[in-house]
Amino acid sequence: MSRTIAAISTPAAPAGLGVLRVSGDDAVAVAARVFRPARAGKRLEDAAGYTAQYGYVFDADGDIDDAVALVFRAPHSYTGEDVVELSCHGGLYLLQRTLRALLAAGAVAAGPGEFTRRAFLSGKMDLTAAESVMDSIAASGRLAARAALSAREGHLAARMDSVRQQLAGMAAQFAAFVDYPDDDIPDLEPSAMRAVLCQARQEVEALLSTFDAGRVLREGVDTAIVGRPNVGKSTLMNQLAGWERSIVTAIPGTTRDVVEETVRLGDVTLRLSDTAGLRQSDDTVETIGVERARSRLQTAALVLAVLDGSSPLSAEDRALLETLHDTPAIAIINKADLTLALSPDEVRALCPYTVVLSAREGRGLDELTAAVRELTGVAGLDEAQPILTTERQRDSLRRCRDCLDEALAAVDSGLAQDAAAVSVDGAIEALLELTGERVTETVVDEVFARFCVGK
Repeated sequence: MSRTIAAISTPAAPAGLGVLRVSGDDAVAVAARVFRPARAGKRLEDAAGYTAQYGYVFDADGDIDDAVALVFRAPHSYTGEDVVELSCHGGLYLLQRTLRALLAAGAVAAGPGEFTRRAFLSGKMDLTAAESVMDSIAASGRLAARAALSAREGHLAARMDSVRQQLAGMAAQFAAFVDYPDDDIPDLEPSAMRAVLCQARQEVEALLSTFDAGRVLREGVDTAIVGRPNVGKSTLMNQLAGWERSIVTAIPGTTRDVVEETVRLGDVTLRLSDTAGLRQSDDTVETIGVERARSRLQTAALVLAVLDGSSPLSAEDRALLETLHDTPAIAIINKADLTLALSPDEVRALCPYTVVLSAREGRGLDELTAAVRELTGVAGLDEAQPILTTERQRDSLRRCRDCLDEALAAVDSGLAQDAAAVSVDGAIEALLELTGERVTETVVDEVFARFCVGK
């Protein structure tokens, strides 16, 4: 018998509606001890699955609030167990008091991700689908939400399951050849083995190629806005943020510290850092700001190098662009609202991703959005196809790919089938770990540790 758990499933903030979730063998009985139907003669214990009752939640001190109790019967629930969801007004006091009533009635407080963990353990979803639950909650754009939904619907697991089945068929033939040597079971032809292994490797590699862009969708990109003083860095920051986040003046050196803001640019979240203008200064405070700017330039995953389009390319501009050869960067020729004195082709020769815009007027932001999508790999994603989003997923598929490479090497070297069989078994094992069919409790703990309580 599983213990019955309870938690508040809505955010810890006042809202029009709050939801408490109860799951376990005694979920309905526990909920019935704190919920009284408004209609005479009704009992929550008698409720069928997928039905709702209006009534009141109460504790030893009396009624707490009016509420709706929604009942899900096992196995047709999120967790695969009996589940009751109590919806009442979203006041924090009301929710906390109702939760205390549920705990007093026999439930125990749910841990982070415990509801989804039970769904995984009961076979309601595989581990990749479970991971996608938090991706859905954290999604900040259409593409991220679509990718999370695809994984939650099992598309990632299904794609890799087809690969696993092909490899399993090969492994079965290996085993039959070894176990029944007297039955004249023919060897697998090297060409046939190679075809299966190459197809499997292609599928795995295609998924691995989505990881960087998938991580961008999930986590966003640390982005530094850099350039000389008064080229429009802070104006660009304010334009992207939608408000006056940075102070803008005509005085060089106005920005002295790193100013941070998170913004959305298309499907990509940018964690922006507006930095001090890069120049030599006798001002101690400004010098510290410049050093911080140079430090942020070195650690950023994406650099927006802002140039003054109304002036020719300076030696400082050229030096900045030349330092970005090994860094994902976009050169922004700003002040397009003025007469351009800077050739985009000259800049593009130093930085392939170059856009012309007016930060003050907001012109050219579509081009910047397209460049960010292209540079981060998001533009190349097919939203209808599965996407890797976690290090665990990538690690499993990397091990699968390495095993497939070993199997191909064995085939190409003319080694006995036994050598390829060991590597094929390793590839299958890695795919089973990906979906959670064979996974350690430690890995499961790590997956659900990042979940919020109530999900």
